[in-house]
Amino acid sequence: MKLKNYMEEATSNALDELFEKNQPESCKCSRCRMDTLAYALNHLPAKYVVTDKGHTYTRVAEMQQQFSADLVVALTKAIKHVYANPRH
Repeated sequence: MKLKNYMEEATSNALDELFEKNQPESCKCSRCRMDTLAYALNHLPAKYVVTDKGHTYTRVAEMQQQFSADLVVALTKAIKHVYANPRH
């Protein structure tokens, strides 16, 4: 078994969607992408899973509107922060 923070996967996937749809001016280099993910993950609760059942339960929770809204808000703030303070 392997311990996994499911929030990392969900945040990474959501960031890709936001970059494609809403943030064309943002830098998408690997450094800025990782800074954006780190900033957002530091403002979101961790969702650790160990089993397939835990992963499935977390995927169902991800579909809830509040989960998605919190993710988009955290990522939007992170994108703006990194855009204003790039480290590349």
